[in-house]
Amino acid sequence: MKHARNNELSDRRSAAAEAKAALLNAYRTAKDTAEPTRLAKQAERQAIAAAREERRAAREQAKLEELERARSAAAERQAAAEAAERAESEAREAADKDRIARVIADEAARKAARDLRYANRKARKS
Repeated sequence: MKHARNNELSDRRSAAAEAKAALLNAYRTAKDTAEPTRLAKQAERQAIAAAREERRAAREQAKLEELERARSAAAERQAAAEAAERAESEAREAADKDRIARVIADEAARKAARDLRYANRKARKS
């Protein structure tokens, strides 16, 4: 037979209470013995979290620096493009002014030659 004696309600209740107390004591002792390893694991997790945060901050800093370099490079390219455009515009204006000056000089030379012919013709007539 499995149970040789007759279990009354009070016996069952006391056995259950003793089992609960034994489980609670076992849990407490396991918790107390595991405390140093728990603290070590917690410290290790905190160190890992701190290292992770440092790496994240370093990545963010690198991203910001790269973004700043890209912005400065874009600004330099923009300034170089504006300078080239300004130089091209100034060269175009100088070429236009030179062409206008040559046209005016040619016109003045033609007028001088015409006036000379006119003066020679007048001199021959008189």
